[in-house]
Amino acid sequence: MLRSLYSGISGLRSHQTMLDVTGNNIANVNTAGFKSSSTQFQDTLSQLTQGAGGPQAAVGGTNPAQVGLGVQVAGISTNFAQGSAQATGRATDMMVAGDGFFITRSGNETLYTRAGAFEFDADGRLVSPDGGIVQGRSAVNGQINPGAAVGDITVPRDAVSPAAATNAAVVTGNLPSDAAVGTSLVQDIEVYDGGGDPRTLALTFTKTAAGWDVAGNDGGGATGTGAITFDASGNLTGGGTLALGGIGVDLSALTGYAELSTVSIESQNGRPAGTLESFSLSEDGTLIGSFSNGGRQPLGQIALAGFVNPAGLEKAGSSSYRVTENSGDAAVGAAGEDGLGSLAGGMLEMSNVDLSQEFTNLIVAQRGFQANARIITTSDEVLQELSNLKR
Repeated sequence: MLRSLYSGISGLRSHQTMLDVTGNNIANVNTAGFKSSSTQFQDTLSQLTQGAGGPQAAVGGTNPAQVGLGVQVAGISTNFAQGSAQATGRATDMMVAGDGFFITRSGNETLYTRAGAFEFDADGRLVSPDGGIVQGRSAVNGQINPGAAVGDITVPRDAVSPAAATNAAVVTGNLPSDAAVGTSLVQDIEVYDGGGDPRTLALTFTKTAAGWDVAGNDGGGATGTGAITFDASGNLTGGGTLALGGIGVDLSALTGYAELSTVSIESQNGRPAGTLESFSLSEDGTLIGSFSNGGRQPLGQIALAGFVNPAGLEKAGSSSYRVTENSGDAAVGAAGEDGLGSLAGGMLEMSNVDLSQEFTNLIVAQRGFQANARIITTSDEVLQELSNLKR
């Protein structure tokens, strides 16, 4: 009889734990990157009242008789299923689409998280809301070394994109085949030297009986001349390039149709020095900086970590986890490698809590609690009857 009392007590404790776990899940229904937990029960040691008997020639075998002593919590497991994506539009919000974890450093401890609501601190470091510093590989001169050790990700606001000297220009459009001999068309474009100083590249197209003569001046004293010819269908047949000092001018896209004068210098590949204006996130976790000179170059790459047994991680608070003996060591890599998943910028992973399931679990836990409470009250009534036998 006392056994039933203690069985009821164990049931109350276990179902109270289930209520606690379910309540925590519901409380975190809007926590970014939160992973829900579930409670597993198992029976406790059973008392053997009669052992099993083997079959004999004239008597059949008998099964053991055991009385269970209650229930206990076998474990509380974490569900790492992917949560839904929530678009935020903030460049520093990031979501892992896959099994990887962001790596953060808090003091001397390395933690792991699925919550990607990051910000920049006063030192330009990418940090989590609780101050954990996001880890990755910083770029050196626009290059990321995939074998380098991970460290604090820093986006310096004073980053500069270096100037690039112009060494190529592209001319497109049409030179009118019916223009009078001696007609001149002048086109120019701004080009740059290695220090980012601008100068004007000018091209003069002069109509001849055979086609067009081209004379160029790069604005720094270098000149060049050439001739362009077209066939009767307006296709270029000669003179597709022009050299001006260290600049190669591509003329191969020109055409020679009648009545159209659309020739222009379409592009050049030089640029002045530029300052950082914004950045974006690529699927492999690379932070691409956009500079005022139109240049784009990597600033760093966010590292991800994977585990053989993610359910073995220990919750460390602030939506973070720490390594345990049963989780395995972290395998550090980049997004898109080793099953770590890809990264999406401007998005957050929502909680994977299923409210319909959690409310059902609340009912189950409540009814289980009530049933075990009834065991205690019934056992108490029986004990009361026993005490009333002697009156």
